Amino acid sequence: MMQILDILKVAHKNGIEPSMNLLYQKAQHIPGSIQYDIRRYYAQHPWVAEDTGMMVYHYDEVKPEKNYLELRFCTTGNRYCEERSCSFCQQLPTENCDGKIQTVDVFTFHFTAGFLYQFTHNVKLNNRKDEVLAFKHPHAFTKIFTVCNKKRNILDGLLNHSYIGALENIFVNAKIHELLLYSLDCLVDEKEEGFSCKFLSDQRSKEQIYQARDLLLQHIGNPVTIKELSRKVAMNECYLKKGFKEIFGTTIFDFYQQQRMEHAKYLLYEKGLSVTDVSALLGYSSISHFSAAFKKHTGLKPCDLLK
Repeated sequence: MMQILDILKVAHKNGIEPSMNLLYQKAQHIPGSIQYDIRRYYAQHPWVAEDTGMMVYHYDEVKPEKNYLELRFCTTGNRYCEERSCSFCQQLPTENCDGKIQTVDVFTFHFTAGFLYQFTHNVKLNNRKDEVLAFKHPHAFTKIFTVCNKKRNILDGLLNHSYIGALENIFVNAKIHELLLYSLDCLVDEKEEGFSCKFLSDQRSKEQIYQARDLLLQHIGNPVTIKELSRKVAMNECYLKKGFKEIFGTTIFDFYQQQRMEHAKYLLYEKGLSVTDVSALLGYSSISHFSAAFKKHTGLKPCDLLK
C-alpha cells in the first residue's frame, strides 16, 4: 500500500495504484487560470493516517516562464456513497448498495508564475511568503505540512458542495484562493496564527466577514459598494475592510475583481460565450472596459481564451 507521502509525490501524473479505485474526479485546465485536479479514491484496505499537505515551489532562473507553485493534499476518513436514491440513508446497507465507504481524497492545485503575478506586481516584498508568490526566492523547495481545521474544511467543501455550472466555478475559485492563503502560513509557522485585529477574536465578527465574501460572490455580475456590503452584514466599514484584508489577504475590491476575471475565463473558455456576452454578464458598461480590466488582471486579451 502506498503511503500518503508517496501519493503526494506522484499526485495525479501517473495515477495512484491498482488497489485504489477512482470514485470521483473534477479537474480544470483553463489557460492562465488555476489548474486543479480533485480525485476521490476507494482504498480496499483501511487507512489510518494524518491528513497531509505538500507545497512544491519550482524555480528556474534561466526559464522563469516555467516557474510554478503547487499545492497537494491527501485526506482520509471521509465517507462516500454512490447511491443517491436513498436520501434518508442511516449508513446501513440497503438492497441497492453496501452503505457508505471510507475514501482517500487527493487534491492538486497548480499556480503558474504568470497567474500569481497579479497579486505581487504592485506589492512591496516584506517576507518569505511574498518572495515565494513573486518567485523572488532563489531556490526550489518542497515542504510538507499538516492540514489544520481551516484547510480541512475548505477541502471538504470542495468535495461536498451542491453548486453546479457557473455557481460551482465561482465557489471553487474562491475556496482555492482561500486555501492558497492559509497554506502559505506553513512558510512561517505550522501552527495556526491568531489575528492582529482584536475584533476578529469574536466569532460573530468573523462570520460577518465571511458573509461579506459570500455576498460578493453572489453579486459577481452586479457589483455592490463597500457601503452597501457594510450595511448588509451589519458591520462598520472600517472594520469590514480591515477584517477582510486580514482574513483573505487582499482588499475587498481586489478580491472581487479577481473573482470576476476568473469567472470570465471560465465563461470564455469552458462555456464558449462571446466577449460581448461575458462583458454584459459581469456587469460592465462596455466591452472596452471589460477587455481593459481582463488584460490588467490576467495579462491576456479576452479573445485569447476563445476556442
